[in-house]
Amino acid sequence: MSAILVSNQKIGASEITVLTFDLPGEKVNKLSTPVMTELKDHLEKIKTSGTAFVIFKSAKPKIFIAGADIEEIQKLTTKEQVETAVKQGQDIFNMIEDLPMPTMALINGACAGGGCELILSCDYRIATEDSSTRIGLPETQLGILPGFGGSIRLPRVVGLQASLDVILAGKLLNAKKAQKIGLVDYVVHSNLIESFAASQIEKMIKDGSKKRRKKFQPKGLVNKLLEGIFKGVVFSKAKEGVMKATKGHYPAPLAALEVVKKTYGMSDRTKALEIEREHFKVLALTDVSKNLIHVFYLTEMVKKQSGVANALVKGKPVKHLGVLGAGTMGGGIAYVAADKGIDVRVKDISYEANAKALKHARDLWAKLAKKKVIDNYQFTQKMSLVSTTVDFSGFKNIDVTVEAIVEMMDVKQKVIAQTAAEMRNDAIIVTNTSSLSVTEMSKGHPRPEFFAGMHFFSPVHKMPLVEVIRGSASSDETIATVFELAKKMGKMPVVVKDGPGFLVNRLLLPYMAEAAFLLAEGMSVETVDKAFVYKFGMPMGPFELMDSVGIDVCVKVLNIFKKAFSDRVEMPPLMEKLEKNKTRLGQKTNLGFYKYENGRKTEVDQSIYAELGLSSPTNPLSEEECRERCVFAMVNEAALALDQDKIVETPNEVDLAMIMGTGFPPFRGGLLKYADSVGADYIVQRLEKYSTERKANRLKPTSKMKERAQAKAKFYN
Repeated sequence: MSAILVSNQKIGASEITVLTFDLPGEKVNKLSTPVMTELKDHLEKIKTSGTAFVIFKSAKPKIFIAGADIEEIQKLTTKEQVETAVKQGQDIFNMIEDLPMPTMALINGACAGGGCELILSCDYRIATEDSSTRIGLPETQLGILPGFGGSIRLPRVVGLQASLDVILAGKLLNAKKAQKIGLVDYVVHSNLIESFAASQIEKMIKDGSKKRRKKFQPKGLVNKLLEGIFKGVVFSKAKEGVMKATKGHYPAPLAALEVVKKTYGMSDRTKALEIEREHFKVLALTDVSKNLIHVFYLTEMVKKQSGVANALVKGKPVKHLGVLGAGTMGGGIAYVAADKGIDVRVKDISYEANAKALKHARDLWAKLAKKKVIDNYQFTQKMSLVSTTVDFSGFKNIDVTVEAIVEMMDVKQKVIAQTAAEMRNDAIIVTNTSSLSVTEMSKGHPRPEFFAGMHFFSPVHKMPLVEVIRGSASSDETIATVFELAKKMGKMPVVVKDGPGFLVNRLLLPYMAEAAFLLAEGMSVETVDKAFVYKFGMPMGPFELMDSVGIDVCVKVLNIFKKAFSDRVEMPPLMEKLEKNKTRLGQKTNLGFYKYENGRKTEVDQSIYAELGLSSPTNPLSEEECRERCVFAMVNEAALALDQDKIVETPNEVDLAMIMGTGFPPFRGGLLKYADSVGADYIVQRLEKYSTERKANRLKPTSKMKERAQAKAKFYN
């Protein structure tokens, strides 16, 4: 079946050609090899057809073209294969640019990667103001760079600074921002795009408008200088920004920067595209690219799942959400739900507490309004979706209630029972607990099949992961409903079985605990944290992470973990010492391993060593040992969680959860993808070495890791 419908229509007295992308059997349009071949055939015919104008558009709702076929990129294994594939794409987009008649792209919905490169080959671009319209070049997020001419054309169209901002960060812009930088010419309502385009084309034909190869014209002296004699400064600052953001772990932004630097202003298109192609060939075959594509597929996997094995079970729609507790978590949950159009009712015991939740949401939307991400009407509309109460008024209309109160089992059970009595019999209650048993808690619900866990991570508006925790009585319909709700809220849900620490905390606590043991052995806070941030790629080191979570929370969950797994979990004595100092609980008290001002980290608090009875750190251990002991402790525990306790079904969920919940470096593919790259036999060997040398039973390889090492088995087959 054809993926591109070609039709002719009259505009005024002129006949124009319309190419409509509509990939059969798919929700999105992708530029796979068959689609590109078909496009080439159409272009060959069009260039001699005598048509007055050519339009490119999509028949998919809220999708223009999502990009190239990622699966095809993943399968490329040689430079020759990459050369052939990329050159084909470049040649076809050159054909669009070289058509003798003017061309126009009508963009409604996602226009990313190859889709953006296609519209850059057109003479004119009109986009809709619909919220689904996002335009840009996200290739660097997959470890590659725009390879169908995007690295050459975008800088030419929008200028040096704007293009680097888009390409290096892999940004997608809304229509208004795209228009502001000159990427699109007009922005209109989605219902008007066809008629507006027709009127513009008719006017252009009457005026004798011909093809154009739009070239950015800087305005103002400063911009002219930055595009001219000072453009070296732009490149230098851009590289500085990339290194600060990536610590050098991601080669794609640096390669893309080099391509733009070499080709900007170059008149020889063939040579410029060759430079783009050469850099693409190197990137496409790197482990970083393969790992980032693996992560891409993990996120795509969630979009197709329902959270339960039975495909016939569907989640119930959630239009009204209740939130119990107006603290930081409750306010954050209310914000992300209302931001996606869900009506939210927040309940706390006082008006003052409720006011804090409203202020939290209001402040976050105010920041978006200030950045012009949303307008004043949208700001007011979103705020109107959040209401508060000190009783249960309105709860009969609520579909799901999220409980986010104090972490005490008896209190939670009591509140859950009260809430269930005030809601419909088929309504669902979920707990946002980070450490308590969901199965035990469900005893407070008269109908436990309508109860589950929904563990958000802090800060809620930034952290994408939600652990959907299945209690022993949770029904498939309840899990499917909560899973879909999480997706509707813009989150990445992973279904986990109830158990100590669930998944992320179960794996993260051995990592943080081991860092505390390193501190006791003479390592400094900054040395350990830097070893993870700069050398390994974590967003923050284990000590800063403990400050972020809260030292008291870490100790509490460690105690739960120790009680459950007393044979292998050790409580670092210094953690218990720290927890007793109620002024040193981390970021929330502005003092932990680090000092904080208004929630922002300033420096390591050097007095912490004396407080813990430690000598000044001498850093007697290698950074390699620090990293291996902490990371391999996570892998060791993951083997048990996956193979023995079946907390999740596959290594996919482990890696997705660790990336989305802890910031585990995506370029490493996830915790278990990284473990496979190192090898189970090496991990077991090192754990045995460290457990013996440090007399640390906690570091002994688990039975499941030993089995993998003996079988030379990988987590991913």
